[in-house]
Amino acid sequence: MTEGEGDLDGRLRAAVLDLLARRAATSTICPSDAARAVGGDTWRAAMPLAREVAARLADEGVVEVRQRGERVDVRTARGPVRIARAPGFDAAR
Repeated sequence: MTEGEGDLDGRLRAAVLDLLARRAATSTICPSDAARAVGGDTWRAAMPLAREVAARLADEGVVEVRQRGERVDVRTARGPVRIARAPGFDAAR
């Protein structure tokens, strides 16, 4: 990971946590919400990293990644996914 990617990684992680914290506990966000929050006009380029950040947060028990309401591994899921709070969310804030 380059220095610029490391910075983007941290900003995406913060964006995912902040966006979820601002919504009701049962609400979800899309990885693109975080990418848009930090990527500006080039947010699409941040999408692969946004999904990877979501995967690591899921590994940590901070979030759950869902597709059609079912928990999935975002690394292997194809198509749109949603990110929701997991039991470890509050401890990660």
